[in-house]
Amino acid sequence: GPSLLFITYPEAIANMVGSTFFAIVFFLMMITLGLDSTFGGLEAVITAVMDEYPQVLAGRRELFVLGLITVCFLGSLSTLTYGGAYVVKLLEEFGAGCSILAVVLLETIAVSWFYGIQRFSHDVKAMLGFTPGVFWKVCWVAVSPALLAFIVVSSLLEQPPLTLFDYQYPEWSISVGYLIGASSFICIPFYMVYKLVWTPGSLKQVRSGAGDATAPRVGWGWTGVPAG
Repeated sequence: GPSLLFITYPEAIANMVGSTFFAIVFFLMMITLGLDSTFGGLEAVITAVMDEYPQVLAGRRELFVLGLITVCFLGSLSTLTYGGAYVVKLLEEFGAGCSILAVVLLETIAVSWFYGIQRFSHDVKAMLGFTPGVFWKVCWVAVSPALLAFIVVSSLLEQPPLTLFDYQYPEWSISVGYLIGASSFICIPFYMVYKLVWTPGSLKQVRSGAGDATAPRVGWGWTGVPAG
């Protein structure tokens, strides 16, 4: 967390020989690490939106990226205020950790249960040249979802009071934190509902064609593999 980054590590570096040099190298490393993490996180959002609305954003990728970065910049200005440390602590507690595990849980369920473990195993063979063993299949289908669900539920049930220095966060800020955490994965079920509502046809037709969303694209080498 921030205390480890800005207090513990700098104090350790200050006691080293050539502390000034190592301090410069350390914080340059942190800058590049932060930029690298930002590139990876933003590219996932950019690619998803560009794939969803190709007609609207075709030829406008640069403008879209500029707008997204501007929104992120404006949203992060609150961390530079006198109360910025408290905002960072709130984001650290609710914006990562449990919410990321919830996304991984949904991803595991989507790939292993809906896309199909056999399809995924054939995809791995197509890319790596070998089929995953029974151990990995059992982990993907049962062990990983069970452990992730246990961690997420236990984290929500045993939430300690949120404090920083001598300040205890009020209840309304905890609610804001839960909203921040939920925003990272709630879009997944929302998008499922969105596709069901906006897909043409009756509900029966939509339900019968829902398998298209979990099937490989036409032309992919393993389109004939069953989902089981």
